[in-house]
Amino acid sequence: MDGAGDSAVQKTVTPQDRLSALLAEDMAAVNLLIRQRMASEHAPRIPEVTAHLVEAGGKRLRPLLTLAAARMFGYAGGDHVKLAATVEFIHTATLLHDDVVDESHRRRGRPTANLLWDNKSSVLVGDYLFSRSFQLMVETGNLRVLDILANASATIAEGEVLQLTAAQDLGTDERIYLQVVRGKTAALFAAATEVGGIIAGAGEAEVAALRDYGDALGIAFQIVDDILDYGGSDALIGKNTGDDFRERKLTLPLIKAVAKADAEERAFWVRVIEKGDQRDGDLAQAMEILRRHDAISAARADALAWTGRAKAALFNLPAHSLRDTLSELADFVVGRLS
Repeated sequence: MDGAGDSAVQKTVTPQDRLSALLAEDMAAVNLLIRQRMASEHAPRIPEVTAHLVEAGGKRLRPLLTLAAARMFGYAGGDHVKLAATVEFIHTATLLHDDVVDESHRRRGRPTANLLWDNKSSVLVGDYLFSRSFQLMVETGNLRVLDILANASATIAEGEVLQLTAAQDLGTDERIYLQVVRGKTAALFAAATEVGGIIAGAGEAEVAALRDYGDALGIAFQIVDDILDYGGSDALIGKNTGDDFRERKLTLPLIKAVAKADAEERAFWVRVIEKGDQRDGDLAQAMEILRRHDAISAARADALAWTGRAKAALFNLPAHSLRDTLSELADFVVGRLS
């Protein structure tokens, strides 16, 4: 086989892949616990709906953060597995609810649960997973962990509700956008890393560093996702390119473009985002306006800045191979844009 053929079959090993390999035994225990706890003796639809999403190829990034944080501090118990499963259940529940709210038809490259079953099933199964997550976190017997994850769950819901009111309002600025992202995405990243450190007995400064890392990583992650919606491959983002535009979500690239809009451009944004009057060719026109104002480049610079903050937070943690991999993971999040 020639060199081109060799490169075609080679799979790039990402920092997330390396993290999964380092934590493979723990992750196997998490996956087993997830399968056990998503079972239902009386409602077979619950494991059907849950399995459709849980087993759809998600990379379990958030539970990996919990496991990594715990192992970085030499944790040898079993509660980190329960907390990692808790984090994944919270995440899966929010996805089920989000797809109903957004009327989405695709998630992780597959039809969404609300499309295959119905909205009622998605909402109720999401509620079931939230309940399971609280059962798991209570089993650790750690009130501080319970407080952090309960607050994160409330913050996620708060962020989603804020997005409902801010998404189609051209008055939404970057401050409000950051508040939404901190709620709907970064809150769970931050909680995932923080509780891993707490269960392992990390010091207060180290727990704060873990929380800061997760917060910054989550913000960078969401900004990148929002950028990819205007030019990423469908396979990479797990949904259709342009979905945010069609759902009239005022994400960071659009906010930056609206801030620089002339009268004609602003009239366009009012029509397609505020009024929802979208026509053939509007997505292409939106992307041209984004290019005209370098909105994508500016949003990418913001993502890089948050990546820098995430890596800086790691300097306050002890030297460890997992710390190095977490630093590489931060770079990889923005590297998805290249």
